[in-house]
Amino acid sequence: MLRLHDTASGIVRELELRDPGRVSMYVCGPTVYGPPHIGHGRQMLVYDVLRRYLVWSGLEVRHVSNITDIDDQIIARAAKDGRTEEEVSNEFEQAWNDALDALGVLPPHDAPHATAYVPGMVGAVEQLVAKGIAYETGDGVYFGTDAVQGYGLLAGQPLDSLRAGERVDVLAEKRAPFDFVLWKKSKPGEPTWDSPWGPGRPGWHTECVVMSLGLLGDGFDLHAGGLDLKFPHHENERAQAVALDHVFARHWMHHAFVETAGEKMSKSKGNFTTLADLLSRHDPRAYRLLALQAHYRSPLEVLPGSISDAERSLERLDELARRWEALGDRRPSPAPEADAGALAAFRTAMDDDLGTPAATGSLFALVRAANGALGRDDVAGAAPVVAAVEQIAAALGLVALTADTAVDADVTALVAERDAARAAKDFARSDAIRDQLVGLGWTVKDTPGGTAVHR
Repeated sequence: MLRLHDTASGIVRELELRDPGRVSMYVCGPTVYGPPHIGHGRQMLVYDVLRRYLVWSGLEVRHVSNITDIDDQIIARAAKDGRTEEEVSNEFEQAWNDALDALGVLPPHDAPHATAYVPGMVGAVEQLVAKGIAYETGDGVYFGTDAVQGYGLLAGQPLDSLRAGERVDVLAEKRAPFDFVLWKKSKPGEPTWDSPWGPGRPGWHTECVVMSLGLLGDGFDLHAGGLDLKFPHHENERAQAVALDHVFARHWMHHAFVETAGEKMSKSKGNFTTLADLLSRHDPRAYRLLALQAHYRSPLEVLPGSISDAERSLERLDELARRWEALGDRRPSPAPEADAGALAAFRTAMDDDLGTPAATGSLFALVRAANGALGRDDVAGAAPVVAAVEQIAAALGLVALTADTAVDADVTALVAERDAARAAKDFARSDAIRDQLVGLGWTVKDTPGGTAVHR
């Protein structure tokens, strides 16, 4: 069974499921006020690979990831651009979804929007006020952290060494430094909703606790996000759930940052590269592979050289897929079972805290072995290895590129003409057609099955 590092206990332990055979996972999604950067891309990929592996392991997964579509940053961006908050959030939610598609990331089963859950948030705050845990101030309603025994569990260090966080305002009326806002009273020009404390909007920390419990129920299996969210955001979610007598997440998972020159990549630091920029210049699979080659709890630095190395590795995977496809009827039928030892090694690596570095290392060792067998024309020996490569690559979301399915009729005719020229030993004509295809932007490979082209 999969064992993952649990932030709450500080150890790697088995992911114990509430419902046998089913995994309920909540991943904190974007605040949509700007384009997603490559740090967001890592988040997308980490939990996509986790989800794919769980499904590969035979489990049913329900994946929820929220959209924060009302927030201080969205309001500030709208004011700066002279647009509505809805226009800003719609634009950048679409940018987020476009990035998911480009990276080959499976969309969540549910993507709740914070604005759709405001009535539930108001109800949760009312309950906390009625319990005497939340209190009203001049600018909103705050949660009294002293009322929750063990507050700070996810921080993993003494609270005195931490500050309240970027989204927790310092206010004289707060009873304790770590108390946080549940409801913000309205300011001129801001969007508002009705509440017992007057018009206003929910605090950031209230959103996810209401949405996660509302969609996944008490005691859901896994709550995940970046290291920057474990305190105060996730701790404040946990505190509200505990105060409301809910059983909250059974397991907490946090991934490390993408860094630039040793610094966390973030919008606020201005040191980020948008995903759209990265993916316009490189094979999107290369970023997935780069993320897989680093353990999710280790920092990831994205450099031009490392992206290029990943692209070269992918070319070896693609070459194997094309060679295997080109064999046509020479491939064993029915297809043999995947190499059992290879699959067992993959499972062992992944079950050890999602050990993607070891898993990808074993994948490309299999690619080398299969290419070697095909080089010796050992098709029967290559077959179970190729089957293992296909299974493992699919579980990691690494789709191999074979012959381009978008080859048009003119290119197909040139390929056929070149094969005919080679069969007639008209190598001058064959070379001329190769040059013509290359000039059209195609990579040309000679295979046992004839000419293969791909972009």
